[in-house]
Amino acid sequence: MDRKFNSIEMESNAKNVVTRESVLAAVMKNGFELKRASPELRADREIVLASVAQNGLALKFTSNKLRADREIVLASVAQNGLALKFTSNKLRADREIVLASVAQNGLALEFASPELRADREIVLASVAQNGWALKFASNKLQADREIVLASAK
Repeated sequence: MDRKFNSIEMESNAKNVVTRESVLAAVMKNGFELKRASPELRADREIVLASVAQNGLALKFTSNKLRADREIVLASVAQNGLALKFTSNKLRADREIVLASVAQNGLALEFASPELRADREIVLASVAQNGWALKFASNKLQADREIVLASAK
C-alpha cells in the first residue's frame, strides 16, 4: 500500500508504517519532511544528517540528543546559520559552531551565548556578513568604532 508523505510518495509495509528508507529519501529532497517522521526516525543520526544537510532549519525537528551532536549542528549551521537557534546551550557557546553560523548568516549572532556576543572576532564576522547583526552584539562592541564601521559597509 502506498501512502503520501507530504506530497512525496513513500513506501509502507503491510501495517502502513512508513519505512526508514522512504523517510531518508524524502528528507534528502526536503529536509523539513523530518517533521512528519516518527520520534524514532527523528533520532536516527543518518536521517537527521541528510535532513539538515538539505535544510539546516530541520534541526528544529530532531531529538534533543541530536541537537547537542556537534557534527549534526555543524552541518545544520553550515547550511543555514539560523539553525543555531535550535541547538543546545552548550553548542551556542562553542566558538567554531558560532563562527560557522554567523559566516553563513550574520543574524545568527542573536542565538549565540552572551560570551560569544561579546567576542570581537565573532561579532566582526557577523556584521561583515549582515550589518544588522550589530544589534545582537554586546553593548561594549556596539560602541566599538571598527565594528560599527564594518556593519555599515
